[in-house]
Amino acid sequence: MLSQKTRYTIRALQHLADRFGQGPVRLDAIAADQNIPRKFLTVILSEMAREGIVNSHRGREGGYELALAPVDVRYGDIIRLTRGSLALVPCASRNAHEHCPNCLPEAECRLRGLMLQLRDETAAMLDRITLADPIALEPPFPEA
Repeated sequence: MLSQKTRYTIRALQHLADRFGQGPVRLDAIAADQNIPRKFLTVILSEMAREGIVNSHRGREGGYELALAPVDVRYGDIIRLTRGSLALVPCASRNAHEHCPNCLPEAECRLRGLMLQLRDETAAMLDRITLADPIALEPPFPEA
């Protein structure tokens, strides 16, 4: 599952992508429109500014805007920046590899092989999709 921080980050960056080239967007507007706590959003956007994805502008007409064109911001990169890995288990992470406690040796673990395939397919898909790509809204699942 994606962390709440990752989900907030994606929603905030989507909001900025929708307004790319229109000037800075006020923090309060992003927070209200995306239902993100203001304090949390401040931290998220500061981190994205340090990574070079967002520019912040101070002052009365200030706010935030994407530092890169939406076509240059891939969902895979956003998730890696906020979550650290696309892998579901530590032994399948390419960037933050760890041996799984209470598991078989990696050379004997078929679950690891499956998780590596899943991680690679997920990464390939998320690295193809950018903030510029349209994403269809899906209807909610019916109530059980």
